[in-house]
Amino acid sequence: MWVKPLDLSSAGNAAGAADLPHKPDLVFIFGPVDEIAQSPALRQLMELYPDAVQIGCSTGTSIQQTRLADEGLSALAIGFANTKVRLYVEPLADIAESAATGAMLGGRLKADDLAGTFVLSHGLGVNGSALVHGLQSILGEDAMISGGLAGDGARFEQTLVAVNGAPVSGVVAALGFYGDAIRFAHGSAGGWDEFGPKRRITRSEGSVLFELDGKPALDLYESYLGDDAAGLPASGLLFPLKIWNDANPADQFVRTILAIDHDAKSITLAGDIPEGWSARLMRGSFDHLIQGASEAAQHACETFSADGIRPELCLFVSCVGRRLLMGQMTEDEVEAVADVIGRDVPILGYYSYGEIAPQNATKLCGLHNQTVTLTLLAEAA
Repeated sequence: MWVKPLDLSSAGNAAGAADLPHKPDLVFIFGPVDEIAQSPALRQLMELYPDAVQIGCSTGTSIQQTRLADEGLSALAIGFANTKVRLYVEPLADIAESAATGAMLGGRLKADDLAGTFVLSHGLGVNGSALVHGLQSILGEDAMISGGLAGDGARFEQTLVAVNGAPVSGVVAALGFYGDAIRFAHGSAGGWDEFGPKRRITRSEGSVLFELDGKPALDLYESYLGDDAAGLPASGLLFPLKIWNDANPADQFVRTILAIDHDAKSITLAGDIPEGWSARLMRGSFDHLIQGASEAAQHACETFSADGIRPELCLFVSCVGRRLLMGQMTEDEVEAVADVIGRDVPILGYYSYGEIAPQNATKLCGLHNQTVTLTLLAEAA
């Protein structure tokens, strides 16, 4: 397996990407909505390497090594010795179809030699946890699934998925890795601090939260946020909600706000909010968030170390809420990951509207928010 970052900075095109050692099997590409939509680089890369699978998505900030970029495209090419990759795409026009879309993709991906899946979905109008559940309904709960929802920074206006040279809206793309040579390791961590009392989710429907402790969810949220409530839903990125199942405390996720409804006094979050679960508000401190990134890397590396494997690529998906809160200090969380996995390991990724990865404790895949999620890849000789 070889990995080479691509230079797409030359006049916004792929002129700097023509000096690869071999023809790639896979190209990842991330960048702002306008760049994904209009840059000639996506098409040019497919013209240069027509046999490669190209996948990526929009974001407010992309990650390449320890550099963050709010403008331009970040990309890298990968060649495999004994691994096949296949890309499947399904439309998702209605949030209610999230689980069904996941199941359709699972049916197309499923094979005896499927080793892992990396999923990129449009970031608005999707229930990410239902999408993952749909995939698991076909592939099994122990299937290795990671990825994330496309982003648009703090604008929440439009998101795009890049599919083989074309920018596409309203779709989910699933990349399957096939064969017994490819290896995966995952890590996820938040680092957010809990505050306020524990609450019970007393009324919800899918990803819409109506009541906590029998009280309107939006009223309760606004009372905690104070002056910051005027900026909802964007300000809600700085105050995520932790949810967990008291019957199984390891079954816990962080959820972030996507929309609010003043009439219904409800909050729409990026994933399911099961009734009966517990919830608590969270807020961030720089040191703890950076430590969370380091812990995610440590967990992923421990998985590889136990098998004597060294990572050859790190796919880094973090949350836009972390980016907005940490500002110029955001690079510190990428630096923290690089310090753990090794400075010579290529890193590529983006800031998302939802992160998909297995939980550290249970290894059960799900949708996370406000979380650093890492997918380490290597190929056995």
